[in-house]
Amino acid sequence: MVHVPKLTRADAEAALRNPLAFIAERWTPTPRTVQRAALAALVMAVILVVTGGAVRLTGSGLGCPTWPTCTDDSLTTTSAMGFHGAIEFGNRMLTYVLCAAVGWAIIAARSQKPRRRSLTRLGWAQFWVVMGNAVLGGIVVLVGLNPYTVAAHFLLTSGLITVATVMWQRTREGDGAPRPLVGKAVQQLVWFLVAASVLLIAVGTVVTGAGPHAGDSSEVERIPIDWETVSKLHAVLAWIVVTLTFALWFVLKAVDAPKGPLNRTRELFVVLLAQGVIGYVQYFTHLPEALVAVHMLGSAVMWIWVLRVLLSLRERPDLVADLPGPTAQAQVGTRA
Repeated sequence: MVHVPKLTRADAEAALRNPLAFIAERWTPTPRTVQRAALAALVMAVILVVTGGAVRLTGSGLGCPTWPTCTDDSLTTTSAMGFHGAIEFGNRMLTYVLCAAVGWAIIAARSQKPRRRSLTRLGWAQFWVVMGNAVLGGIVVLVGLNPYTVAAHFLLTSGLITVATVMWQRTREGDGAPRPLVGKAVQQLVWFLVAASVLLIAVGTVVTGAGPHAGDSSEVERIPIDWETVSKLHAVLAWIVVTLTFALWFVLKAVDAPKGPLNRTRELFVVLLAQGVIGYVQYFTHLPEALVAVHMLGSAVMWIWVLRVLLSLRERPDLVADLPGPTAQAQVGTRA
């Protein structure tokens, strides 16, 4: 039988004043638990990208015609709103699941011993990005799926994925000063790759805003640009990213770089090839909804792997100097 400690009045008051500190005093998660919590937040961010794409691709963008309620008279969807209302409202509800995942990551990071303030800050950064994106999502609905706000909504979600990826990586490192594993020339090449990838994603949102999938069955404003022309520019940028990735892999092999950067670069190259195949197939088959959804998933995965390449260029050891001798020895190697 599990003994449950009885809370005193002082405990209750402490929990109300600072619930995170209260939990941290009574729970110490393992490093693997913190890693899984950070990974769960990242996975949920990617899932929200896919479900957000499903809302647009099924024409359900205005399934709930107002915000924050679903209709003027109902907080939730109604049977009269049918399939589109259910899809849009379901996507809104997934935001709460994402908040729960981010909350778990914050609690796990705050409770880790020794305390790592950098991880907690990254968790809270995710929370505020989620809140900002929820408000922006409401604005998207209120302005009738204006394509520029839709693009901003996707880019802010990419920002969330960025912070979540960094937090996931930081859970697998120490808090020591970063030490570069490659020279400055290689680092500059990777930053060119990152910049080209950002431009690729940004142009992709323009393709979406000008393309035929408006997000609603009624007439919705589109970006006044020929979407096929922008698609070709998007393809050119994709080839630039692929070329930079291949060049990076070649340089890393030439300088006998550590396995971490080499493996992440090889993985990114495979992701890019798969994403390129999907992109060309969807273009020549006139943008079927299923392939567009897979392409959006590929975009999120590609960006995660670009960030993983960037973060693999350095290592951060554990901070052991501030710990007693035996404890410091025990802390070494605890991170997976």
